[in-house]
Formats: sequence, C-alpha cells, structure tokens
Amino acid sequence: MLEIDGAYGEGGGQLLRTAVALAALTGTAARISNIRAGRAKPGLAAQHVAAVRAVAELCQARVNGLGLHARQIEFAPGRLRGGSFRFDIGTAGSMMLVLQALGPVAVAAGAACRVAITGGTDVRGAPPLDYVRQVLLPLLRRMGVRADLEVRRRGYYPRGGGEIEISFSRAALQPQRWENPGRLRHVGGLAHVANLPSHIAERMRDAALLQLSLSRVTATVDTAILGRDQALGQGGAVVIWAEAADTVLGAGLVAERGVPAETLGSAAGRELAGDLAAGVALDVHAADQILVYLALAGGESSFTVRTLTRHARTAMWLIEQFLPVRFDTLTMDGKVLVRVVSRQSGRSRPA
Repeated sequence: MLEIDGAYGEGGGQLLRTAVALAALTGTAARISNIRAGRAKPGLAAQHVAAVRAVAELCQARVNGLGLHARQIEFAPGRLRGGSFRFDIGTAGSMMLVLQALGPVAVAAGAACRVAITGGTDVRGAPPLDYVRQVLLPLLRRMGVRADLEVRRRGYYPRGGGEIEISFSRAALQPQRWENPGRLRHVGGLAHVANLPSHIAERMRDAALLQLSLSRVTATVDTAILGRDQALGQGGAVVIWAEAADTVLGAGLVAERGVPAETLGSAAGRELAGDLAAGVALDVHAADQILVYLALAGGESSFTVRTLTRHARTAMWLIEQFLPVRFDTLTMDGKVLVRVVSRQSGRSRPA
C-alpha cells in the first residue's frame, strides 16, 4: 500500500482528489493520512467524501475510513468501468471539484461514462462552472477527450441543489506542446447572477471589460439573469476566456456577499490580460488541473504558464509517486516552461 502524506505541499483537498484518481488509474492501493491537516477545519468535508465515493464507484474500490471529518482513508481500487452514475454531494460543495477527481478516471474507463451530480455549480474556492465548460473541457478536447457537459440547474451556497450531467467517451490522450498560444481569435465571457438584481452581473461585466480594454484587448462579455426555474438560491460568477489558435486561457471568480461586483470583474479581467501579455499558453488554474492528463498521455508534453502555484507543485510531486513520469521546469522571460516526460519504469495499470 502506497503511503501518501496528505499534508505535503499545498496539503488541501486537491491532493486527496488527485491521489484517489491516480490510485484508481494505476490499480495502486493507497493510504492517505493527515488529510487537509493545514486547513482551519481539517479532514474531509462533504465534497471530498463525494469525490472519493465517485472515484470508488468508477473503479469498484474498497474504501476504509471514509466519512465526514476523517483524516485518513485507505483506498483499494478494483476494475475500472464505464456506465451511468449519480452522485449527490448533499450540500453546496463544488461539483467542479468532484469532476476534478473523477474526470481522469472516466476518461480511462474503457467505455462510455455518464455522470449526474447534484451540489454547487459556482462555489467560492473552486472553479466556476463556466470556467470548466469554456476552458478546461476545450483543452481536454484538444487532447482527444470527448466530453459534453449539460447544466440542468445552477446551485449556490448554502443550499446547493444544482445539477449537471457530464458524459465522457473513451479517449486516447495525446501529448501536447502548449508553449505558445498562437494567434488570438476571440475573447469572450459570461457574467451571470441568479435570483439577484441584473445590475450585479452588468457591473462585473463592465469591470472585466475595462481591465481588458486597458491592455488593448477587445472582448465580448455577455450577461445572464437566471430565475428560480434555472437556479436554486442566490449567486453568480464572472468568467472570461481567450480562444487562441493553439490553446484556450481563462479566468473566473464567484460572487461573494460583501465583495463589490467591480472587484470581481476587475480581478478576472486583470488576470486574463496578464496571461495574454505574457504570451503563455495556459492560465494557472488550467495548469493545476491538466497535469494529470498530460502525465497519462505518455510521450513528452510541455506548456508555459506565468507561475506555478503550490497546487501545481504538489500535484507534480504526487503524480510522480504513481506514474512513470518526470516534471522539469525552467523559468525564463517572466514565465515558466513545464515539461512532462515519460519514463520507462514505474507503476501502471495492466491493460
């Protein structure tokens, strides 16, 4: 059984989610201890429990110790499988973070996989739904993944109640060289609110557009005002993205009570404008999440990003515990080049 210290590096929920996904993908039993040890409320929250259960269902795993606030679990994977699944987080916990865990497993399942999830769509501390839909999934499609996301209802803190359905087809992941974005084709975005005044979405949109215009970036950002038939509870988010010849970059923030709409829109606009000015191929959020897919693709991949977050560095360390890959990094000209290189030896799930 592989021992994983859940307090390593960033030491948060992403380490746990990635660890169980890698265990499922490689057929490696793992004990994950000190889960979220550095957080104000250590141990598993509802969304972490849901993520582990989701991965366990897809690989018919035996899991010991799983429960709210648990600080150690043992995960013994079985055989990967496709099919139809349904998971309910039970709170407003982020469905996007559950997808972060089950996505790589569903891609490798060997058969079509359809998953319905109930919980929060746009939750603080997690990628907004539209970031996943407009940035992460298009990047995965460039790697050969066929994935379609349907939003049935949005849901927000504290009630949740949102529902999505995502389907994955069997895919052969392809290595990528995302070092230069290529010609900029279009910058778009969406600022939405649910069961709130329309001016909040408009102010997020206008603030994002202002920041982009200061960098001489022309964008089209739409607004959406959702009612009770489309969303449960009150909430919103602003997400902007840039489609280039060779990549997609994005930035997004979830609306928070007490935080001005202008603050959110400005932050998203500055972030994307900074990535475009730096000439990088991935934003920091995509870099965190795409590492495991690049490692699974085999061969050699590379990408540029403005900086490597603690999330990304922790993910690199963790992936190297499970897969025969090596990550090399080189800082140059205000950006970081990351190389993902396959090795000939290491753990891998039998065909």
